[in-house]
Amino acid sequence: MNAMDEPRDYLSGKLVGFVSSVDRFFGDDRHYQETNDSVFQLDINRVMGYGGEHRFILSGRANVHLPVAEKKLHLIIETNPDKNAVVDPKQTQTAPLVEPATPESYGAALRFVRAMEERWHFNADAGLKFAGLNTTPFVRTRASLAVPVDQWRVKLAETAFWFNTIGVGETTQLDLERTISAPLLFRATSVATWLNDRQNFDLRQDLTVFHTLDERTAFLYQASVIGVSQPVTRVTDYVVLMQYRYRLHKKWMFFDVSPQLHFPWERSYKLNPTLSLRLEMLFDETK
Repeated sequence: MNAMDEPRDYLSGKLVGFVSSVDRFFGDDRHYQETNDSVFQLDINRVMGYGGEHRFILSGRANVHLPVAEKKLHLIIETNPDKNAVVDPKQTQTAPLVEPATPESYGAALRFVRAMEERWHFNADAGLKFAGLNTTPFVRTRASLAVPVDQWRVKLAETAFWFNTIGVGETTQLDLERTISAPLLFRATSVATWLNDRQNFDLRQDLTVFHTLDERTAFLYQASVIGVSQPVTRVTDYVVLMQYRYRLHKKWMFFDVSPQLHFPWERSYKLNPTLSLRLEMLFDETK
């Protein structure tokens, strides 16, 4: 058992701490999904160029632990809960690749959470989706496991869900992470989402480098390949992007600028530039 101490100390004391701080700074989806602290995230997005409609889109979500059950019970409130359930191949976890969806519905759910430090995390949601006068139930569950392998961390996450709009689905996400140096983190992310009604896999592969300059400024460099399995297996888009993220005020207001180069199948893989802008307000209990 003593042989396990060194990789465990490395995982907890160095890599995990750095990864968690990067994910929190960038408002990463994993920070929202796995923190036991209360989190409120409000985004104002605008995408210009390919995939944009030249308008501002407001979206938000809240994950609030209730003052019972030792943070094992959370209240979840979000816009477009059925779209959040799917790891959209056209959206990265930090910067939109196309225009985010206009809020068409709202969801409220109770979430049961179990976790063991940085090793594994499990949650299960049961809630209601509100779209106009229509109210429908939904369920979803997510489990993740992180394992240290030499100087790397391997993290596998599985999500299963059911919504009346998209049916039954499942998402598998695999992250390989390693610190290059003190300010640099490398992450390779593979995502596959299965929707039973469509009998199709949406696929995405990201290679990302996070570069933290100081407490207020960070860059993200990413290359992505996006594809589908039906009606034929093909690449639908190649994307190269850079994201500049600046903390405008204290530890909760951020501004992003993300120039992107798209090579979509629907346009014969010709170059289509995009510029994404985002103002984000992120509140949690780390301050």
